[in-house]
Amino acid sequence: MAYQLVTLERDEKVAVLTLNRPERRNALNTALRDEIRAALEELEADDAVSVAIITGAGRVFCAGFDTSEFATTPPAEIFPGESATRYHHRLQYFGKPLIAAINGPAMGGGVDIAALCDVRIAAEGAAFGHSEIKFGAPTLFGPLAAIIGGGIARDLCLSGRRIDVQEALRIGLVSKVVPSEQLLDEAKAVARTIAEAPAAALRSVKAAILEATSWEFQL
Repeated sequence: MAYQLVTLERDEKVAVLTLNRPERRNALNTALRDEIRAALEELEADDAVSVAIITGAGRVFCAGFDTSEFATTPPAEIFPGESATRYHHRLQYFGKPLIAAINGPAMGGGVDIAALCDVRIAAEGAAFGHSEIKFGAPTLFGPLAAIIGGGIARDLCLSGRRIDVQEALRIGLVSKVVPSEQLLDEAKAVARTIAEAPAAALRSVKAAILEATSWEFQL
C-alpha cells in the first residue's frame, strides 16, 4: 500500500513506522489514523518482521487528535466513531512487540499511542499530557493505568496536566530517556534484542500480555 502520512522502513526483523505529518505536529486526523491502522495490519501480516517501532517525524511525537476536524464534527461524535474505534483496537491488539520511540511531546492521543505500546523510550525533550480533557474529549484511562497504576493515571486523565520526561521516567511511563540524536538507534537496539527470540515465542508472550491487561475500548 502507498502511504501519504506515514512511512514504513524495514531492517531485517525490525520495522519503523513513522508518523509523517510534521507540519501539523503529527496530529491524528482521520486519514492519519486510518494509515496507522493499515500500516500495522501490513506489519502484522509480514512474517519477516518480529518487532515494530513507532516514532514521529519532526520535533513532536504526536500532538493528539487534530482539532481542525472538530469544526465540522464534535468530539463526542468523532471519538466513538468507527475510524477511532478501529484505530485504537488495531493498536491495542497488535500481535507483535511494539516500541514507542517518543521523539518529542506526546499529547492527548499521542499519550494513547505510547501507552498502547509495550516499551517506551523517550528523547530528553519529550513531554506528556491528556490535554484533550480540556476541550471535552474523554481520556483513555485503561492502558495508562496498566502501566503507571490507577492513582497516578486518574490524576493525569482527570487533570490533563502536562508532565516532563523526568517525571514520566519516575512514574514508569517510560523506561529510558536518551538524547534526541540517540533515540532511534536506542529503540532499534532494544528492538533487535527482543527480535533475537523466535517470532512464535514473541507472539505468545504478546498474547499473554494482552490477556493479562485486557480492557474494553470505550470512550
